[in-house]
Parts: sequence; C-alpha cells; structure tokens
Amino acid sequence: MKYDSILETVGDTPLVRIAPEVHGLPDIDLYAKLEFCNPFGSLKDRAAWNMVRPGLGSAIEKGSQIVELSSGNTAKALAAIAGMHGLGFKSVTNRMKIPEIKELLLLLGAEIEELPGQSECLDPTDSEDPLTLFHRGLAEPGSAYLHTDQYYNERNPEAHESGTGPEIVADLGGRAPDWFVAGVGTAGSSTGVARALRKHGPEVEVVGLVAEKSDFIPGIRNIDEVQEVGIFDPLTYDTIEKITSAEAIDGMLTLVRRCGILAGPTGGAAYFGAVRHLREVAPRLTGPATAVFIVCDRVESYLSYVKKRRPDLFGRQQPDTSVGSLSPEDTSRAAGIGVAEAQEWIAKENPLVVDMRSPYAYAALHIEGSMNIVDELFEDLVRGGLPFSKARPVLLACPVGEQSLKYAALLTRLGHPDVRSLAGGIIAWRDAGAPLVRE
Repeated sequence: MKYDSILETVGDTPLVRIAPEVHGLPDIDLYAKLEFCNPFGSLKDRAAWNMVRPGLGSAIEKGSQIVELSSGNTAKALAAIAGMHGLGFKSVTNRMKIPEIKELLLLLGAEIEELPGQSECLDPTDSEDPLTLFHRGLAEPGSAYLHTDQYYNERNPEAHESGTGPEIVADLGGRAPDWFVAGVGTAGSSTGVARALRKHGPEVEVVGLVAEKSDFIPGIRNIDEVQEVGIFDPLTYDTIEKITSAEAIDGMLTLVRRCGILAGPTGGAAYFGAVRHLREVAPRLTGPATAVFIVCDRVESYLSYVKKRRPDLFGRQQPDTSVGSLSPEDTSRAAGIGVAEAQEWIAKENPLVVDMRSPYAYAALHIEGSMNIVDELFEDLVRGGLPFSKARPVLLACPVGEQSLKYAALLTRLGHPDVRSLAGGIIAWRDAGAPLVRE
C-alpha cells in the first residue's frame, strides 16, 4: 500500500491470537493488540497525533514549540511529528528513567527539560511543585507552546475510543471481548478502549494494572501516582490489580520467546496480568470466552531496564550486592523507623541520612543535612561493597519507604550494624509536618 505521509499509517494494528498451549487456558481465546506496529513504535502514536492535530496549523503559522510532560512514548511520537512539520519539541519531566528513550529523543531533535518535583510524576494537587507550576503555566493565554496535555486532554482517550476499541470489535466479528486488560499510565488507552467496547458489550470486564509502590514498570503508574492523572476514573475499571516488574519481565519473555511478539515490559505486564486474572475466573466459565490485552511497544528500547533486573538473561549472574538477590528473610530483617522515632534518632545519634529520590525531587524538598544518592547509583555503589563506614548509623529514605527498606536489608546483609529505612518515606515525613528544606 502507498501513503502520502507516515501519519496515515497510525492505527489499524493487528490483533494476534495467543496459542492456548502458551497461556494454558483452553476455553479462552486470548488476543494481543499489537500497538507497536504504529509508525513511531507505540500506542501513544494515536493519542499524540490526535492531540496535536487541532492546533498544528496555528503552531506552524506562529512557529510554536510543541511541549508535553512526558519521558516516554508520547514524547517520542510528538518529537517525530514536530520534526515533520518544522517545529521544535520539548519534553518536560521529573526524571528520565530509560536511557534508550532519552537518547532516541535527542536523536529526534527534542529538547529535554528535567524540572524538580516532590514526586516522580506530575502532582496537580501540590501547588508548590515546580512540575505542577510549569504545567499550569502552559495553560495561560499567550503561551508560546502548543501543549498537548496528555494528562487532561480528552483527545487522548478519544483516540482510542474512535480507533483502538472499534478495531478490536471489528476484528472480533462485531462483538466486544469478555475481558479487556491494560496497564494504567495516563489512563488514555484503557479509558478510551473501555468506552468503545462497552458500546458493543456493556458486560465487558475491564482490568486495570498498576505497579507496586516501590516498583517501576515503564508506562505503568503505581496506585498512588495514578490518582494524580486527570483522565483516570476508577469507575472505568471493574478491578484494579497490582503487578511487579519481575512479573512484567516474565510476561515479556513469554511473548518474546513463545509467541515471536517482541513486546516491551509494559506489554509483558499486560499479558502476565491477563493470564493471572483469567486463571482466577476460569473455573466459573460456562462456555468459551474472549480476552484482549494491549502490547504497547517493543522490547528494544528497554534492554538496559531488563539487563539491570535480569542479568541472567544476558549470560551474567545476579551479584550478591544487588537488591534482586534479596530473599524474603533478608527483607524481613530490615529495620523500619517511623517519622517521630526517626526525628529523635537523628537528634541523638546523628545518622547519615541518604535520600534515594531523583536529584530533582531532592532539590524540591528534602530532610536537612541529608545527602542525595539516587537509587540506581546507590546500587552501583553497593556493588563495590559497603559504601559507608560501619561506625556511623545510616537512615535511608525514598518516596514511600519501600525501596529504601530493600536497600536497608541489603546493607544489613552486607554487614552494616545499624541501617534503617524511613517508614512511609519522604511523603510520610512531609505529611507528618516534619521539617523539609529546599535547595
């Protein structure tokens, strides 16, 4: 087929059946919607093109810069679209976690601006958060930017309500599946597809997947973060379930090795979550059923992410100095400490306080006297042995206290006599009214 523009190839992605011998559910037809077949490599191509299109003519006339609060696939698609129309693109984010995506954005000519923020994502409820202030400024009259605003723009879910969802229905012979399973990021795709499917089958069950609080799966928010997204509506989902990065990688491996579907970890999470949920409901089935999940993007952009968490897949052993080597017994021995107790301990014992959040979150607000070692760098330091003297106690802090507890367990196993984790993290410290300083 011939096209006049690459943008004409957005949408109409394949729906591929997963063989029952792979997922082990003979009475359920499980299908993968392969959104990585979009021209820029992800399901975000649909939303990006739908959001930017109405203002594109005016932006070209004024020479505006397209801007989006994104560190992933939305930014990638918008950068490509901007370049096609002679416009610049700026990605504004709290933290770029995937190096391959950052490098690709730079290759596409994008400008990347990392702003301080108290959390790793936009929190519109916090009027003092720099990322939130920037977001609000974009909506002011006379802005020099074309802001696509994926967190609040109704054209985000509309792209899937008019495209992705109806395509699924058409490929299933005019009917909706019994289950639809999707990771929840901006909530655009899950919301839009759910709306479309329920027009054809109001009884369709929608399963949303979120990450554990201390975990990170590209494209999927944790249960606290997702509440901060303007598009997110909990009533969209019949159930919201947690999934871990380890489960996401296991699901990804099944798709890659058993199905020839080169899915990234987000698609792996959707597959794993779908099969897990379907196994629970399968005993109640009275006949054949159908389920659909979305494969958001491809694996190539996440090799460093996978390598860090599963070095064995690349012929390397998991070092004893990594969080991945911890046993449940190791974690159970880690010491957590509440805010009041931590304040008293700091006053009496002067422990070394290590803030493991991003440099931008640390710069926004942190415990006075603490030092900032972001979690990825912290693990690199530990690989060389204990990074701190055993003579001084250590207090570790992360956003919600779960990641720091793991590192406290690791340092304890490595022989540090007194290392503790701040229970509830910096968020608990802030909510308790304990003092924080700004850099």
